[in-house]
Amino acid sequence: MSSLRERRKAETRQLLQRQALRLFQRDGYDQTTMNAIAEAAGVSAMTVYRHFPTKEDLVIWDEYTPVSIEALSHSPADDPLVRRIGHALIQTANAATTPDHRDLLLARLQLMVEVPALRARHLDNQYATQDAIVTALCGDDPDPDQEFQTRAISGACLGATHIALVHWARTDGKQHLPTLIHDALTATFPADFT
Repeated sequence: MSSLRERRKAETRQLLQRQALRLFQRDGYDQTTMNAIAEAAGVSAMTVYRHFPTKEDLVIWDEYTPVSIEALSHSPADDPLVRRIGHALIQTANAATTPDHRDLLLARLQLMVEVPALRARHLDNQYATQDAIVTALCGDDPDPDQEFQTRAISGACLGATHIALVHWARTDGKQHLPTLIHDALTATFPADFT
């Protein structure tokens, strides 16, 4: 169970991110300053920087990797890796597109598609997610062959997911994101993903 301090920190981060995204959409990403975000959120600039050291962090930050790792931990160990990882990513998309989170995710992804610096940071974030998946499935000191195979499969799954996320953002979230991810995974692994 999280402490009161952790909950308040998470609430502050969410408030700052929502205010930042609102301003980015209204005024433009490059035109919005950290001071403007602080003012809109009713906090000091120092508070913004304490939670988000860079403007890019305000868009990139999310709490979805732990959701994927949790889903992996409950997946059948005897299922093929592509199914375990793919279904974990679909479960994460289900969590990310609940009514409370959908619009926030869509706004974040649309900015990531439009702003080159955010695209690069998104790929860094994807790499960190891949590392977390590999560690969750292989442990901290994996067999090199097992790590290679897990890294290759997780990278391919994340690549297919990325294509679905970009398509979803470019089409203004008109389709059901978990279904798009499923379709992208099925196109990538037609014989292995169900």
